[in-house]
Amino acid sequence: MSVTDEKTMLKAFDKNVVERAMAMARETLEIETDAMHALQDRLVGDDSVGQAVAMLLECGGRVVVSGIGKSGHIARKIAATLSSTGTPAMFVHPAEAAHGDLGMVTPKDAFIAISNSGETAELMSILPIVKRMGAPLIAMTGNPKSSLALLADVHLDVSVAKEACPLNLAPTASTTVTLALGDALAVALLDARGFKEEDFARSHPGGALGRRLLTHVKDVMRSGSDVPMVTADVPLAAALLEITQKGMGMTAIVDADQRPVGVFTDGDLRRLIEKVQDFTKITIRDVMHADPRRVRPEQLAVDAVAVMEQFRINQMLVVDDDGRLVGALHIHDLTRAKVI
Repeated sequence: MSVTDEKTMLKAFDKNVVERAMAMARETLEIETDAMHALQDRLVGDDSVGQAVAMLLECGGRVVVSGIGKSGHIARKIAATLSSTGTPAMFVHPAEAAHGDLGMVTPKDAFIAISNSGETAELMSILPIVKRMGAPLIAMTGNPKSSLALLADVHLDVSVAKEACPLNLAPTASTTVTLALGDALAVALLDARGFKEEDFARSHPGGALGRRLLTHVKDVMRSGSDVPMVTADVPLAAALLEITQKGMGMTAIVDADQRPVGVFTDGDLRRLIEKVQDFTKITIRDVMHADPRRVRPEQLAVDAVAVMEQFRINQMLVVDDDGRLVGALHIHDLTRAKVI
């Protein structure tokens, strides 16, 4: 067989593999989409989700989510989503719970047990103890007649017609439906608790949203001697020296009470050079921009970004409640703080 013939055969083989893979991908998504639609249809006229939400809202402790195998992975994700959206939650592995970790569960907690079969031995061995201590039990199973479903105070049906796995064995559609219903619980609880962006930011301080919603102007502004400022009667040359020394590409012009009356920037200087040859007789008052943009220290840094973007400026002055200059903000300060 020639090299050319080998390459032709490999291309044909690759094409068959790609086509088969695409067909399987489409079928998987169709099966899981159908399972989601079936779940939606089951919820019509079924108040089990509402009962579960009410039970979780009344919980005075934490929501404990448990499962093993693939259900365990889904349980971890549901616990994490609940925690980040205002409902304190944790994952407990059922096998570890049977060997001491059950001590983390209290009567004030609510327990969500996840098992597609509803007969998982590791779960069933600990749930009678959970029930005896008085913690409410919510079950998520694919079998409403299972031992777990019958033991639970509320049962959430996550059954599917078939798995996306061609062998109908690997948890695929069932885990997708369970995860989606867990998200539905979290979102319903979020809404019922009046959970806002600011609350989300507080539980995500290291993320981009947290920085945007928790960083205030006072956290990133320059203050004290780092703020470039001159009075309106100084020569332009003195103002340029202040700009150079402070390295902000601008200087504020203030009155006797340190209230800003104007601003002068590097850009203003470049434009001025095109028009004026002799700077010796010019005071900063003659060339400054009056009524500069201002921001308060307590405002969110992201608000300052919005003003900068709207007016296409790189610097802003920071004033207190009396209108006195207390700081200055450069677009680079916001970039370093990862607000933008």
